[in-house]
Amino acid sequence: MAPARSWARRILRGLLFAAIGWVALSVVCVLTLRFVDPFSTAFILRDRLLAWAHDEQTYVYRRKWVDLKQIARPMQLAVIASEDQTFPTNWGFDVKSINQAIGESEHGQPLRGASTITQQVAKNLFLWPGHSWLRKGIEAYFTVLIEGFWPKRRILEMYLNIAEFGRGVYGVEAASRAYYRKPAARLNEYDAALLAAVLPNPKRFRADAPGLHVRSRQRWIVGQMREMGGVTYLNGGQ
Repeated sequence: MAPARSWARRILRGLLFAAIGWVALSVVCVLTLRFVDPFSTAFILRDRLLAWAHDEQTYVYRRKWVDLKQIARPMQLAVIASEDQTFPTNWGFDVKSINQAIGESEHGQPLRGASTITQQVAKNLFLWPGHSWLRKGIEAYFTVLIEGFWPKRRILEMYLNIAEFGRGVYGVEAASRAYYRKPAARLNEYDAALLAAVLPNPKRFRADAPGLHVRSRQRWIVGQMREMGGVTYLNGGQ
């Protein structure tokens, strides 16, 4: 019995040290990314590896990092209006939307996403696609770290630079140049709303060939932007 207890203690001690090491590493990574722009993300690496593995000759990777001040204010507002209208004041979670999604699921409707901008940053930077409880739990952990260590401006800047806007098109600067032939600093509210309209499913929806659903969503986003007070809304939230 004594050797068995000794092995059990060693295993538990090893698991404890591994957990402490993982927490410490994750904290260091999040703190570093507050000041250092990432060279890539988990989602981007996965996308590029899949394209390479399947020998996709037509795949083109486009991404260019720009500071938040180089992104037009309408574009900043468009993603808030479309993705997370409580972004300036929430702590990384939209409790109301989460409760609504759970309630709809309990009544037989498909479980829909209720992710905030911060949650999407956490997912894109560190995780993988999917809806498992494990992934959601790790996403929540990184969301808390990001909200705790980063200002809202950095979270929004990160999101706009790592979000996918089309196959192989990451970040609003690459998207703006690919679809409008101009830098993100020159996007107007209609341009911005169209880019934001594809964010729920950038592999299905296309900014360069928008269908009726994307156009309808673009109009809705423009309306939301105006209801929120236009770019003046940003003055109090960042």
